[in-house]
Amino acid sequence: MPFDQLQPMPEDWQRALAVVAHPDDLEYGCAAAVAGWTDAGREITYVLASRGEAGIDTLEPAKCGPLREQEQRASAAVVGVSEVEFLDHRDGVIEYGPALRRDIAAAIRRHRPELVITLNHRDTWGTTVWNTPDHLAVGRATLDAAGDAGNRWIFPELTEQGLAPWDGVRWVAVSGTISPTHAVDARPGLERSVRSLLEHRAYIEALTDEDPEQYCRGFLTANVEANAQRFGGIPAVAFEVFHR
Repeated sequence: MPFDQLQPMPEDWQRALAVVAHPDDLEYGCAAAVAGWTDAGREITYVLASRGEAGIDTLEPAKCGPLREQEQRASAAVVGVSEVEFLDHRDGVIEYGPALRRDIAAAIRRHRPELVITLNHRDTWGTTVWNTPDHLAVGRATLDAAGDAGNRWIFPELTEQGLAPWDGVRWVAVSGTISPTHAVDARPGLERSVRSLLEHRAYIEALTDEDPEQYCRGFLTANVEANAQRFGGIPAVAFEVFHR
């Protein structure tokens, strides 16, 4: 296989945990892959560091947070995910550090996944488009927490709370990365990924004047088609996969 071609994602796993900063992060990145995985009988849980309460300029956080939580739960259901957790870190000022690592390690211990999914943890989106501090903090903390979860001497209070160490994370897959290594055929789940992103209607309507469905379909289709030339001509969701 040529070095610049994307490899198929590992298939020998049953449970995945997706950890991101905000509602809509997964829908912009990898919901088509999630839809295909749940169709195959795999279990996916979503964990969000915040409720996205600072995400809509025209809506105060006290009203925005519950609305975006509702949209996220509906969005997850479209692609077969029924379990969505919120860690209640403050949107916009999520801090990388032990508190965030501990909360994510606790989620990993609760759900015991073989695959952990997160979003781009690097400074940019590949050009001059700057990434947000929340994405950097949560992405990096998720990579670290995948190891923390298996070490009983890091955050020993989790063991005292009944969360036994889990050293079963085999891969961390980063969506939206500038350096993808693997990919998943997006075709079976693409239509549902469009509907999943469309569930974030309040956010999208505040973001763009374009018709919401046209916006969602155009954005997601362009993303997966851009990966096709590196995946045998197949529209694909791309990940950078770190092995543990």
